[in-house]
Amino acid sequence: MGTVVSVRAGISAAHADAAADAVAAVFARWEARCSLFDPVSELSRVGRGELALVDASADVRDAYALALHWRDATDGAFTPHRGDGVIDLNGVVKALAVEEAGEALDRAGFAGWAIGAGGDVLVAMTAGGRERGGLPIGIVDPGDRTALLARIDLEPPRRRAVATSGSAERGDHIWTLPGAGPSPFLQVSVAAADLITADVLATAIVAGGRAALDDLADRHDVDVLAV
Repeated sequence: MGTVVSVRAGISAAHADAAADAVAAVFARWEARCSLFDPVSELSRVGRGELALVDASADVRDAYALALHWRDATDGAFTPHRGDGVIDLNGVVKALAVEEAGEALDRAGFAGWAIGAGGDVLVAMTAGGRERGGLPIGIVDPGDRTALLARIDLEPPRRRAVATSGSAERGDHIWTLPGAGPSPFLQVSVAAADLITADVLATAIVAGGRAALDDLADRHDVDVLAV
């Protein structure tokens, strides 16, 4: 997926490897399915015409169906199709992998964890953590990558995830709507109850501009910080 994944589980060093292995296994499976950075992944083979989408695994087909759902829900601001027609599921796959990795940590008995992957952060906290006001997540200033622009406290159940999208970190990599021109937003962060919603809407607002910001922030129970 072309990014770095970090795990914070609040556990002893003796259990740290088990937590990291659980998360790594989930990401390895999704990489093998949907990574366009891996030429032998299923989605790369679909893009080259070597594998029909209908013959791909259920993971790939379900992720594509989810992306199509969000394309319709955002009036096309979010799309799984690149300008050259290639299916690109990075807009949902990273969030799916993080969510599944969190479930793996839950099943393994870990509590109070946080997973970060390329601007996406998902947390689970103990009751004590919530009493302290939630887990603070820093939003980097796109104009100064050494400084923080803001802090978001993730407090389940309403806000459990935050996703940041834009061109400040990786350059222009988000397709805007046809005829819309460059996005007015350098960076968009969305806090939501689940990571898929946060990630998709952050991307959709960058792609759809101010109209998408007004519409999507009004229709979803989220908090948005747009630069």
